[in-house]
Amino acid sequence: MNEPTTELEQFLAAHPTTEFIDVLLPDLCNVIRGKRVSRKQFDKLYDDGILLPSSTFLLDVNGVGTNAGGRGFSDGDPDVTVLPVPGSLAPVPWAGSGAAQVLGLLYELDGSPCAVDPRHVLRDVVSRLASDGLHPVVALELEFYLLDAERADSGEAHPPVLPETGRLAERTQVYSLADLDGVSGFLAEMESVCAAQSVPLGGASSEYAAGQFEINLEHVDDPVLAADHAILLQRAVRGIARKHGVAATFMAKPYPDSAGNGLHAHVSILDDAGRNVFDDGSDQGNGVLKQAIAGLLALLPESMGIFAPNVNSFRRFGPNLYVPTGRTWGYNNRSVSVRVPAGDTKARRLEHRMAGADANPYLVLAAIFSGIHHGLTQKLDPPEPRTDNAGGELDPAVPFTWQGALDHLGSGSVLRDYLGASYLDLYRECKQFELDAFHKEFTPLEFRWYLSPE
Repeated sequence: MNEPTTELEQFLAAHPTTEFIDVLLPDLCNVIRGKRVSRKQFDKLYDDGILLPSSTFLLDVNGVGTNAGGRGFSDGDPDVTVLPVPGSLAPVPWAGSGAAQVLGLLYELDGSPCAVDPRHVLRDVVSRLASDGLHPVVALELEFYLLDAERADSGEAHPPVLPETGRLAERTQVYSLADLDGVSGFLAEMESVCAAQSVPLGGASSEYAAGQFEINLEHVDDPVLAADHAILLQRAVRGIARKHGVAATFMAKPYPDSAGNGLHAHVSILDDAGRNVFDDGSDQGNGVLKQAIAGLLALLPESMGIFAPNVNSFRRFGPNLYVPTGRTWGYNNRSVSVRVPAGDTKARRLEHRMAGADANPYLVLAAIFSGIHHGLTQKLDPPEPRTDNAGGELDPAVPFTWQGALDHLGSGSVLRDYLGASYLDLYRECKQFELDAFHKEFTPLEFRWYLSPE
């Protein structure tokens, strides 16, 4: 009998009871869409791919077609090819022994990359850095809330009863080990599942609100893979939470008076010889580090539409909320947008703290790398590092409304050069569609304020 040679053959040899593969397609709203492929179609998936309209990646957060760029209603909604991402086929333990998943990647029918796939957008930016001998190393951190599942299903955010202790998560106990004990089964299964899916978990901690947690991913030298890990982690968190009787959300601000959920990116840059270009052996880092920071701050106004992708995203920002509020940086200071963490200089890195956990990780990293490359190539200088509370007021140069962020995304020139003007036009049109739909909804507050003013 011949030994299995392909990824699919090796997987089925190890998991012979597999009945279906879910093809995961994270769209620009960070909603994982896709198709379920039955066993009799596995070979076709890997040999030829499956067909799907590219407009699937331009839906709004509710799955409504936006017809952005004329893709959808206007062009007859043509299909493109979806091919599996090599190395991403994995079991889905919380769904049973018959379940598997694989990330998908979009290509035009002629085999060229489909421009609407955020994975291609990030890959192109990474290639641009590589052509200049710059190779990012990335570790992502994701914050999320566990919620009462029944109330979450009805559209209400409410803290859950912690599965292991039966205690209501109603107090803010940052870094509480007792809160971690309350979800120990959930965390243990997360570790097991992520190991099975080759998602490199780091530490876990309870955060600055009741029921809020953070899980860190280990650093990898493939930025696209780092974003893949973030997508797979989010899917695992949601699936395993349900198995343990609670719900999970990466919504940026589920509670008006509690901390928001962030997506923090730790980034260092290696040269062709594998040396950290940010490290000169000093505690402060070198001029290259400061140029990279300057580029990130310069592109922040243009990038807010990526870092904060919906109306709720902007509720996360405000004075003295442990979130960045403008174009600031500093050493070992969590109130800034770009933090230089303490630690071994050989691991000198920057931490970008602006994005919400609801943002698409591929696009977030694409915007971050664009800012870094812009700062290095233009040899920009940052302002002085902040040593005080830099989060006391909103920076007027940074758009902190959804419409303002979309306007900056459209009028900016630098980010459009990196991510592609055509893609950002599609992104902005899709998000404008969603924003306009949001504004069409009447709210109870409108009736309380305006129905019978006296």
